[in-house]
Amino acid sequence: MWRTVPVVPDGPYADRVELEFDAEVFRWETRTQDWYFAALPDEPSADLREIPRMPRGFGAVRVRATIGGSTWETSIFPDAGRGVYVLPLKQAVRRAESIGADGVVHVQLQVFDA
Repeated sequence: MWRTVPVVPDGPYADRVELEFDAEVFRWETRTQDWYFAALPDEPSADLREIPRMPRGFGAVRVRATIGGSTWETSIFPDAGRGVYVLPLKQAVRRAESIGADGVVHVQLQVFDA
């Protein structure tokens, strides 16, 4: 599900996109550490790619994410291999919400660059 939500009339984020979805957690291994992500569904990812915005490094899109009782501001990034945007899951959030290497998380996402 996704919808446009008025935040502050005539403010810098007068409209933003809100998404809510379940996502599988996946691990990306590097030489020094592992990173964990949740992939956005196909349809919202495709729609987000179509929204004009100022370019940011790595194609990043600024968001506020909520999983369980944890809310944080971060960016989502396009994953060319999956063809969708991915949400990085900070270690503090994974610990606070008991998120393991494999599993499903329920994500609420407010997209600020929409």
